[in-house]
Amino acid sequence: MNERTEAQQRPASEIPVVGRRQPCPCGSGKRYKACHGASGGQSKIKVTRPFEGLAAECELVALREFVPSATAVLPRRSGEREIELATVLPMAAAALVRTDGKAFVGLQVQTRSGDISRDLARAVEWAETAEPGNSLSAVGPEDAPEGTVPNRLQDLMDPDAPLDVRIHEDFSWWMPEGVEASGEVAMSLERANAAIMPTRRLEAEGVHAAYWVDATDRAHLRWVRSEPEEKLISALARLSARGELALDEDSRYAGSFRAHGLLVPVWDLDREKHHREWEEPAAALGGRLDEALASLDERGLDASERRARDGLRGRQITIR
Repeated sequence: MNERTEAQQRPASEIPVVGRRQPCPCGSGKRYKACHGASGGQSKIKVTRPFEGLAAECELVALREFVPSATAVLPRRSGEREIELATVLPMAAAALVRTDGKAFVGLQVQTRSGDISRDLARAVEWAETAEPGNSLSAVGPEDAPEGTVPNRLQDLMDPDAPLDVRIHEDFSWWMPEGVEASGEVAMSLERANAAIMPTRRLEAEGVHAAYWVDATDRAHLRWVRSEPEEKLISALARLSARGELALDEDSRYAGSFRAHGLLVPVWDLDREKHHREWEEPAAALGGRLDEALASLDERGLDASERRARDGLRGRQITIR
């Protein structure tokens, strides 16, 4: 089989999104708009796990989906300007450079293509050279220079670097120190601050991308996991069948949601407890879960564990 035929037979989700007039990356020899981009110029191909291959994948999913106000310096392969990833920016901007020159790229934004990673990379490239005081409302692969294949976040980030996530009480970091918001930005800031639910990142050893949130009537633990969904569900089922799935007597497993190719288990917690009181139980649960995951390689689920797995599957929802 020749190289072009092999490329054309790649799964549609692996075909990069490029400009309409550029050659289709599948190797067909056609322009993108007449091949994989034929449905109106914006690819409908969905990349289901856009941050795969990055050590920061789980944190990126958390910041994209449910952490209200947080920032993290983007660990780039190269570049002169420091750029920070941010959950939400004023007016839901894709990127901005504050008047003091500090640059941000927003994660909780509408994207134009089926590949969030590619759209975020274009926002990063814009932020690298944008002048102070400018913002970018939206970005997509069609904004890439003619004749180029747009980068993905994986091309710009150090793939082995973690994210040093900083949780903020509000969105005052939108503005440079000593500068007051005005006009639409002030209104956007007021609305954003009013919508924040107190959120903290658990810092226990071995616990990553796990976030405590106070949802008023109760608290939750949302824990983004990188394991394949079926294996993780089976491990959770093994713990459930043993009665070991809760963090302690003041918690219960609530279900899970799927986000960007990963599973996010959720626990309901007693909100009267301080978030730090959940770090030790979360670490202990993480150890039990690691043990259950490893045991699946030696023996499959028994009848009671399969019933538990079926019950856990009934409490899953997909948000992305």
